[in-house]
Amino acid sequence: MAPVIKRLLLGASILGIPAAANPAAFTVKGPETVTPLVQRWLQGYLSNSPASKISFKGGDAGFGLAALQNRAAGVALASRRIGRAEESAFISAFGKRPREYKVALDTLVIFVNESNRVTELDLEQLNRIFAGRIRNWNEVGGADGPINLYSREYDSNTLEFFKDSVLQGTAPLLSAQTIPGHTGMLQAVARDRAGIGYNGPGRLVGVKPLKIKKNARSDAIEPSQENFLDGSYPLTRYVYAYVTPARDREDIAAFLDWIRGEEGQDIVRDAGFYPVPPNLREK
Repeated sequence: MAPVIKRLLLGASILGIPAAANPAAFTVKGPETVTPLVQRWLQGYLSNSPASKISFKGGDAGFGLAALQNRAAGVALASRRIGRAEESAFISAFGKRPREYKVALDTLVIFVNESNRVTELDLEQLNRIFAGRIRNWNEVGGADGPINLYSREYDSNTLEFFKDSVLQGTAPLLSAQTIPGHTGMLQAVARDRAGIGYNGPGRLVGVKPLKIKKNARSDAIEPSQENFLDGSYPLTRYVYAYVTPARDREDIAAFLDWIRGEEGQDIVRDAGFYPVPPNLREK
């Protein structure tokens, strides 16, 4: 995705339908990290509902929630739950808290070369490694030798998740080698006995995924689908959709139902996320 996406309009122009026959319905706003997923959702939804026209605008983490509160969005997407202050402001504006739906599950896997004897790291260690404060594998239980960092491309959803979850918003060390794509990252670490990298969920070949601990005293959790879905793996987060209760009807309700249904959740999987378990797709 582009580093700054001002607006994506999918509708009449894509489907070859005159704009006059396709009145505007509502706007979806949210973090740029979910842009590839929303693009696919809109393409799929509008192919089934050509009378709809939906705009999407991406921004930072709180962008969609602020837009919803300011009545500038019909649906707000967020890669975290609404905060207390945001919820209080929303209640002050509308008299009720927004309705919340889980719409996708995102996760990160950290891995090293198969020859590396390190099997687990905690989040603080990961932070220190990618910030350059830990530079030798022997500082985290490995053999004596430098740590070579591999990071995803700057416009990658995976990098944004890594920055939010591990680096607390900062960028990886400048010396980290930037690797485009899931396969490229796997190949780079598989070739480098001193390498460490990360990816979204997917097939891991030639590398060793690490167990992750929330802190030094926590249990180390294996990156498995079971642990992703039950929330025990630390590098897991839901993507949420928020809507004003009064607007959770007609076009907006139909869109939210569709993205949480089978077609929408198939797109979630194709976009590199995990579908939400059926029992968690309601509020």
